[in-house]
Amino acid sequence: MGYDFPFAGLKVVDISQGVAGPYTGMLMAQYGANVIKVEPHEGDWGRRIARNYDGHSAFSVPANLGKRSIALDMKAPEGRDIVLRMAQEADLFIEGFRPGVADRLGVGHDALAAINPRLLYLSISGFGQTGPLRERPAMDPVLQAFSGFMSANKGVDGIPHRVGVIVCDMGTALYAFQAVSTALYARRDEKLGRRIEANLMQGIACLQAARMISNYKDGGRMTPGRVPSGTFPTADGWIDLLIFKEEEFPAFCRILGRDDLAQDARFATNALRVEHEADLTPALNDACGRIDGATLSKGLAGARIMHERVNDFLDFLKHPQVEETGLITWLDHSGIGRIPMPNVPGLKPLTDGSPLSAAPGIGAHYRTLLREHRYSPADIEALLSRNVVKG
Repeated sequence: MGYDFPFAGLKVVDISQGVAGPYTGMLMAQYGANVIKVEPHEGDWGRRIARNYDGHSAFSVPANLGKRSIALDMKAPEGRDIVLRMAQEADLFIEGFRPGVADRLGVGHDALAAINPRLLYLSISGFGQTGPLRERPAMDPVLQAFSGFMSANKGVDGIPHRVGVIVCDMGTALYAFQAVSTALYARRDEKLGRRIEANLMQGIACLQAARMISNYKDGGRMTPGRVPSGTFPTADGWIDLLIFKEEEFPAFCRILGRDDLAQDARFATNALRVEHEADLTPALNDACGRIDGATLSKGLAGARIMHERVNDFLDFLKHPQVEETGLITWLDHSGIGRIPMPNVPGLKPLTDGSPLSAAPGIGAHYRTLLREHRYSPADIEALLSRNVVKG
């Protein structure tokens, strides 16, 4: 217990796959919970989202650090019985199937609440448990499109683009984790557990609440709040900046050698600049494009104008600010090799080689987990021989 591992002593059974559910379970493990990952014989499909590294992927490793894995056939009665035995003593159960699938497998909320009344049961889905799209398969890009997120991310070509990071999954995982954490706190005063529902549609909607409200009030137009703001070309790359205070615009124009823009009545205030953005932005693009990024950044920093050069991930990882703050722990992970792992806010940094810094191989802990749940050596061999459990 304590601040480092407040969830020590809690047991989590995680049968979810992909990213959102598993990442929620990973956070539980990092805060001290005993998290059991139950996956099919072929492994959680998150292991196969991208390039395969001996049964791991760049998506599955950060979503499963600190867990123990058992691979079994949940459609077999004996496989379902294993999950039920684990859930009988659990504090949290995580599932990520389409609505109704967990019930058909015999591990739905009602079935588990009957054997463990104080269980917290987390269901994570794409579109939610009800509604016309409840059965629709969904991954992050689908929800980026559906939620309006892509429409707010049009390139200069006018085409809506997805962002290359899984914002819907990760946002949903964080909301699910906070819902579980507060439910665990509240359960101290409750006799029964409860079901918690989270979905990718909810997650991405909450993340873009401000943009959704402003777009609605503007009748569907994507009106910028501040001008200039956004990404501008430099002579050797790109820079992103935001002019927030009125006095910053004349300073910005001086840096660019375009005092005439600051003196132009069309651009005298932010409201006017928003109105005349189509006239202003091309002139700023041209002026920024004549200056190298380092020089422009130095000038903007001197004027205390919010900005940063656009880095790629490799630039970011080697930046002095990242190194000085200890943001990244470098792990030598089995199967995948040396990888950068961001440390979670509020937690101690990961330690290379510790159990919390390793994601399990498929079914890597089946013998230990079965023994912990009162299966004898003979029982285990029988389960292996009948292909209920993968060795």
